[in-house]
Amino acid sequence: MSERYLIEYLSRDSERLPAMRNIYRPHLMTVEDIRDETPDVRTLRLAFQDQAVGESFAFVPGQFGEYSVFGAGECVFAIASSPADRGHVECSFKLMGKVTHALRDVEIGDTVGFRGPYGNGFPLESLRGQNLFFAGGGIGMAALRALIEYCLAHRQEFGHITLLNGARSVADLVYKEDMVRWAEQPDVQLVRTVDPGGETADWDGEVGFVPAIIEKLAPQPEGTVAITCGPPVMIKFALLTLERLGFPQERVITTLENKMKCGLGKCGRCNVGPVYVCKDGPVFTAAQLQALPRDF
Repeated sequence: MSERYLIEYLSRDSERLPAMRNIYRPHLMTVEDIRDETPDVRTLRLAFQDQAVGESFAFVPGQFGEYSVFGAGECVFAIASSPADRGHVECSFKLMGKVTHALRDVEIGDTVGFRGPYGNGFPLESLRGQNLFFAGGGIGMAALRALIEYCLAHRQEFGHITLLNGARSVADLVYKEDMVRWAEQPDVQLVRTVDPGGETADWDGEVGFVPAIIEKLAPQPEGTVAITCGPPVMIKFALLTLERLGFPQERVITTLENKMKCGLGKCGRCNVGPVYVCKDGPVFTAAQLQALPRDF
């Protein structure tokens, strides 16, 4: 089936056969903007071609979507835009395989597919009134961006906010423009760090792996919830560091988006014991992770 024919097929009126609605059928989206965050990370801004769907679309920060290039396949990425940005979604992806290479080739005005939102999202009610400590590493910041934007848009509902953004090098730091805006918000502490050897001559941020900087900042566990996402090894040692600092496991939250494929609990790729990451997650507390099979 050609890409043109497939797009025409997906554009047909789905209300004609409501009983046959395909749960894998994506919404058609127009690429409205493209931003290069780093040499291998790009952010796409996508607009719903069906205006009614776009106006009614809503999601909770932490939920994810399936983004597709017709003829190439689809990938799971966090919805990285603000929930207040009606009619659009944004995703940030790292150049990795076939689909991300295809997404890298799309241009403004092109049509791509989107399914979602899926997953549980961050527990907003339990975060209100708390100090928030965000620790993101590399492309893991994409899973935190929507929550950061939500919290800054509802600034009065949260306590002090610390934003730790880490990467391998200065060039690999994502959301450089966003960080300038985030740092201007009231009662927000922005900390940037790069791995040893990744600094430049004019670098004025921290130098050290994210877990080491968490230990240096030493956030107080009383009245604070820690939210972290990044490469699996970073998450592992970030959780251990937060535990040493006295954070109860129930007050440490992470997301496991890299374990998912279909988004609907059908393919079994993200199945861990009794848990499907795509349906029961991708957001989990450290306490919930502790209950999963040890080999996870």
